[in-house]
Amino acid sequence: MKPMNFLKALLFLTGLTSGAALMAQTTIIPSGSSWKYWANTQANAPAGWQGSSFDDSGWPSGNAQLGYGDGDEATIIPYGPDPNNKYITTYFRKTVTITDPTQFGTFSFNVTRDDGYVLYVNGVEMNRNNMPAGAVSYTTLASSAIEDAVISFNIPSSNFVAGNNVIAVEMHQANATSSDISFNLSLAGTDLFSAGLLRGPYLQMGNQTEITIRWRTTNAENSRIELGTSYGTYPIVVSDATVLKEHIVRVTGLTADTKYYYRIGNSTNMGSADAGKFFTTAPLATTTRKIRIAAFGDCGRNNTTYQDQNLTNYQSYLSTNGIDAPDAWILLGDNAYSTGSDAEYTSNFFGIYGDNILKNHKLYPTPGNHDYANNTANKPSRAMPYYSNFSTPQNAECGGVASNKPNFYSFDIGNIHFLALDAWGIESDGTEMGTSGSTMLKTWLDADLAANTKKWTIAYWHHPPYTKSSHNSDSETELVNIRTNFISFLESRGVDLVINGHAHAYERGYLLRNFTGSWTSFTPALHAVSTSSATYTSNTTCPYVYNSTPANHGTVYVVAGSTGASGSVNTGFGANAFPFSVNDAGIFYFEVEDNRLDAKMLRRNGTVFDQFTIMKDVNTSNSITINQGQSTSLSASWPGTGTYTWNTAQTGRSISVTPPVGTTAYTVTDDFGCVTDQFSVNVLAVLPVTLSKYEVRQEKKQVRIEWTTASETNAKSFTVERSADGSIFQSLEILAAKGSTTATTSYSVTDKHPLKGLGYYRLAQTDADNHTRYFDVRKVNYTEGSGFEVKLHAGSQGVALYINSAQAGKLSLEIYDLSGRLVQSADWTLTSGMNEKAVNLGKGSYVFNFINESGERVVQKVIVP
Repeated sequence: MKPMNFLKALLFLTGLTSGAALMAQTTIIPSGSSWKYWANTQANAPAGWQGSSFDDSGWPSGNAQLGYGDGDEATIIPYGPDPNNKYITTYFRKTVTITDPTQFGTFSFNVTRDDGYVLYVNGVEMNRNNMPAGAVSYTTLASSAIEDAVISFNIPSSNFVAGNNVIAVEMHQANATSSDISFNLSLAGTDLFSAGLLRGPYLQMGNQTEITIRWRTTNAENSRIELGTSYGTYPIVVSDATVLKEHIVRVTGLTADTKYYYRIGNSTNMGSADAGKFFTTAPLATTTRKIRIAAFGDCGRNNTTYQDQNLTNYQSYLSTNGIDAPDAWILLGDNAYSTGSDAEYTSNFFGIYGDNILKNHKLYPTPGNHDYANNTANKPSRAMPYYSNFSTPQNAECGGVASNKPNFYSFDIGNIHFLALDAWGIESDGTEMGTSGSTMLKTWLDADLAANTKKWTIAYWHHPPYTKSSHNSDSETELVNIRTNFISFLESRGVDLVINGHAHAYERGYLLRNFTGSWTSFTPALHAVSTSSATYTSNTTCPYVYNSTPANHGTVYVVAGSTGASGSVNTGFGANAFPFSVNDAGIFYFEVEDNRLDAKMLRRNGTVFDQFTIMKDVNTSNSITINQGQSTSLSASWPGTGTYTWNTAQTGRSISVTPPVGTTAYTVTDDFGCVTDQFSVNVLAVLPVTLSKYEVRQEKKQVRIEWTTASETNAKSFTVERSADGSIFQSLEILAAKGSTTATTSYSVTDKHPLKGLGYYRLAQTDADNHTRYFDVRKVNYTEGSGFEVKLHAGSQGVALYINSAQAGKLSLEIYDLSGRLVQSADWTLTSGMNEKAVNLGKGSYVFNFINESGERVVQKVIVP
């Protein structure tokens, strides 16, 4: 029989109900561990072999199951030279380290044995089974022949010591002709605190610096969480003195993208250190690492064929790929069958996932119809166990715009914006998600998507707009309404991926747009932006490629309601717009890295049924300008593990090039010619002059610009330019160059009427073939004032001017736009003191140039809103 999940097995073996305590276990020796063994002579094991001081370095070792005869052994052990007179007894030893046994109430053993055994802890007998009473020796036979029985028992933690402990087992055969022997053992410590633990811990509302940790206890008690970034060390303590059974503790002040280990308890007892109790805070929005997401649809069915197999396969996938946990675990609804009762949540959801992924996966759920007890009368209610079991970021705790509703919300992880929606509940205005007038659609969702600046937008909810598996989107009202009233709204706002449950199969469409009709009305030319499979394995299966804008670029729709079930199908399944479909159980998993999304369906048998890739903002054209002799780095616009093929024969995503004078074209292409970036690098010739000095400074009421050349080659002229804002420059004076010379030559220009305040100067050099190069921009803050000051105040109707003049006289004004075009001019007679003027201007940016009768000038820039 397939081994059960430990927590599920505990429920099965003890008959615990939803109100009984579920013991939180910390694995000390996992099943299948390595053991030392001794089975090489017809004699007793060496004296003291059971104790901690015995030297077993000469004993061979192997992974359990150890034995012979069954064909399922991981390690074959010898039975002696005579198959009709096998060794009666085989001895096993293992040393384990337990830092603090007092943190545990009891230790639980599970021993697989054939036929009888005696078990010792630190040299003291703790348990025997199918063995006669009294002293035993090598020749002592087991009481009877029993094949591969599993024996479970507990012993107090007082039998263990802090540090190294030795578990020793002698396995006895019932007779010397036995056909097989089997040995395996697992050991787990039961937390002192866990005696009253009914549920949890589990993780909610995780963001960059905060997380909510929840659990349930038999008795009302206070709450305490201890955390740290190193396993077994918990310097951060969060306590809540409130006495209650449903513990909901918000942890704040954490560091982004950091792994924390934790344990839960109360002010009296804490749970033991458990390497499986951890979480990683969300990364910064600017992260460049992969964001990993797992989606479970219709998972809470308590089905060993589907739910357990999917869990085992999913955990194996994470382990094989070196993934601790994804950045988010999203639930697609119908999380506990069949009425979403609290007892069903205990057995079908928390009972399945509580001992493994719930304690380290940050969970973001959505409800399904079974979470509403599959009863339309419950649609307006928010009193079901779903709402008391989960904490959702409805107040924008994790990004997005606050919905202030527990049944729908948004959140951000890295560069992804998520929409977690409710396709079954009715809002207070009496409308549902599929109706065009729903509160969610008209108010919150519209505001949320308008405020969204993330590169990726992913929506998920329960009822799919398209399906032909166990439900029919052509005939079921909820599905028809969502497709006809809701899909175009999301597509027009740039949603990239939609994930649904409800239908118990896996279905995936092309990159679709504006497909709101019946299943058979699908027309590729009208409704598919691309009909590639996007598996990205050849030049005929290229990724879906589009730019982030315009928003209506197409959407990929996935039905993934088969985590806990696989059902019947309707006519048309796997055809038309959704050819990438299979009627089998699985889990939908995807990763986002910058502008690339890779998704796959992890089928319950351990294979990947479907995969697809989306790339955004690739196939770029880039223009770069550098000077002669300089190098520049070129980088492909997409991340990936494949080959980057450059027309330079270089490899890697980024390369460095040093092209000659002129324009050089570079290209980089992916493995299959699906994506190509183009680069045009313009190289300017080296300046024909060498500067040894270049200064700009104020001298009394003037600004002096000086420069010296160490050499000149074919130099034609120098131009000094001036600007009021550092952006728009005008020529101040042009000087002829020496042409070609190796002698030191000095030049200077004096600005006799400098701009009041901050002014910018730029030196340009033009060579004989009329190519112009620019040297650095220098700025001067001119402090010796003119005879007047100007303050400008821009409004929607124009600009108000406040001119404080030292004496009466005339003042001229010229107004330019940013292209240098003269927009308006005026001549005014000022009185001494404050003068108020007004100018009508349209929306835009302008430069105001004032000059008085003395030739004093003030230049200011203003923006009219």
